[in-house]
Amino acid sequence: MTAVVQRPAVPAGKARSRRTLSKSASVAGQATRTVLLWVASAVLGLAVWSFLAWWYGPTTIASPAAVWTAAVELAQRGVLWTSIWASAQRILIGWSLGVVIGAPIGILMGRVNIVRQLLDPYIEFFRFIPPIAFVTLAVVWFGIGETSKVVLIFYTSVFIVTVSTIAATVAISENKFQAATSLGANKFQLMKTVVLPSAVPGIVTGARLAMGNSFLTIVSAEIVAADHGIGSMIWQARNYGRIDWTFVGIIVLGIMGFIFDRILRIFSTTFLSRYGVK
Repeated sequence: MTAVVQRPAVPAGKARSRRTLSKSASVAGQATRTVLLWVASAVLGLAVWSFLAWWYGPTTIASPAAVWTAAVELAQRGVLWTSIWASAQRILIGWSLGVVIGAPIGILMGRVNIVRQLLDPYIEFFRFIPPIAFVTLAVVWFGIGETSKVVLIFYTSVFIVTVSTIAATVAISENKFQAATSLGANKFQLMKTVVLPSAVPGIVTGARLAMGNSFLTIVSAEIVAADHGIGSMIWQARNYGRIDWTFVGIIVLGIMGFIFDRILRIFSTTFLSRYGVK
C-alpha cells in the first residue's frame, strides 16, 4: 500500500505575510534597479561631457570640474541663490496666474459656443507669437520691475492651459450630461459634477506643459532689465566671457524644471487621482 503524506496547512496569516514580504522585496528590487540605472546614466553622461570638453577645449565647452568650481564660486558670492530665488518667484507667479485664468476660459470656451466663437480667433492668433517678441513692449508698458517678467511668463502659460482645457472639455461624453440631466441636475450642478471633474486631467496636462514653456521664457524675460535671475546670470556670463557660468545657468534651469515638474506630478497624483490624473 502507498502511504499518503499530507502536508500541514499553512495558516492564512503566514501566507499573507509571505506574499507581503515578496511584494515588498519586488518593489525594493525595482527601486534599486532604477537608482542603479540613474547612476549609470549619470556616469556615462559625465564621461561623454568630459570627453567633449577635452576634445573642443575650455573656450567652447566647460568641463564638469570647471562647472562645479564656477557653481561653488557663484554660490559663495550669493549670486547663484539670489538668481534661483528670483527666477523661481517669477515662474511660479506667472505660471499660477496662467493656470488660474486659462482653466476657466478653456471651460467656458469648451461649453459655451458663443464664447468660443468670440475668443477663438484671439487664442489662435496670440498663441503662435513667441513671448520674446513682446520683451521690449513688456518693458515699455510695465517698466523694468518684476511685472514685465511675470507678464511674459503669464503670456506663455495661459494659452497652453486654455487650449488643453478646451480639448478636455469638448471631449466629455454626452452620455454623462444626459445621465446627470435625467437625475435632475441643473446647469450649475452639471458644471460642478460633470464638467469640472472631467476637465481636471486636461488642466493638469496643460499646467505641466505651461511649466516647461515658462522655463523657456524666463531667460529671454530676464535678459532685458533684470539685475537678478538665471537669465541675467547667463547674460552676464556672455559679457564676461565666462562660459562656465553659462553652463551653470543651463544646468540649474534643468534641475529646477525637473524638481518643479516632479512636485507638480506628486501633488496631482496624490490629490487629483480620483479625477483620472495619473
